[in-house]
Amino acid sequence: MATPTTSTGAGTTTRARGVSAAAPPQRVRATGSSRTFNTACVVVLSVFAVLWLIPSLWAIKTSFTDNAVSSLGAQAILRDTNPTLASYATLLGGGDLWNWYLASFITATGAAFLVVLFASMAAFALSRMRFRGRQLVFVLVLAGIMIPADVLIVPIFQMLNAVGLLNTYWAVIFPQTASVIALFVFKQFFDGLPKELEESARLDGASSWRIYRSIIMPLSKPVISAMAIVTFVWTWNNLILPLFVLSNPELMTIPVGLATVQGSFGQRFSDIQASTILGALPLVVLFLLFQRRIVEGVAGTGLKG
Repeated sequence: MATPTTSTGAGTTTRARGVSAAAPPQRVRATGSSRTFNTACVVVLSVFAVLWLIPSLWAIKTSFTDNAVSSLGAQAILRDTNPTLASYATLLGGGDLWNWYLASFITATGAAFLVVLFASMAAFALSRMRFRGRQLVFVLVLAGIMIPADVLIVPIFQMLNAVGLLNTYWAVIFPQTASVIALFVFKQFFDGLPKELEESARLDGASSWRIYRSIIMPLSKPVISAMAIVTFVWTWNNLILPLFVLSNPELMTIPVGLATVQGSFGQRFSDIQASTILGALPLVVLFLLFQRRIVEGVAGTGLKG
């Protein structure tokens, strides 16, 4: 049977509408507006990247400049062509920096461990267990996000002083253990886990603690890694709390130590920049090593934004 056709004014023929409708649809090509939008995004991101890199590169250049040259101003720093490691040698040879590193590592590691432990346990109770007032408890916990942490410095100081924990590592670790953000992220992740695994375990006689330890936590490795790293970085960079609760120079963390360095060095801008770079270097290495786990952990909570 011949295929029905229709003729046009120009003498050409096309297939009838019923036959052409069965043809596979053509792939939609990117329009000019979408290409323009993508180009604009690349340009904006490039500009922000440059704006972020300029201060970092300036700090690195200054740290490799002699203090006598850096004190003369920006033009002298740019014209200097004799890089030196004198500032780094001064800081690393002083001994205080190593104590600051140790104190920051102990407090950041301890806070990260306790935050993951307590936040995951509280999130498990709010997500997988049913009890009266559960939603009210969760709302009250989230209300803590609206209270700035700096507002609580004085009450925290008084409580730590009352129990004799001032000038100890616990004075920095304990106040940062109650992390509302970590609890919320863990709960969002636990809510997305299939309940069939838990129901099967309960049929086999597993307790809530066994389910939490043997089923929920092994499935939560991405979010555990993300929250541990985020808490570690937050504790490492915290200045206000250690500044209030630590007065012993041997227990000072990196931010507090850098604040004292900047106050004592005066016009020694190269030493100040070198100390800043040495303080941030461990966090940069940590992020480069575990950035994939951070992204996977946050994405797994449904907070992709």
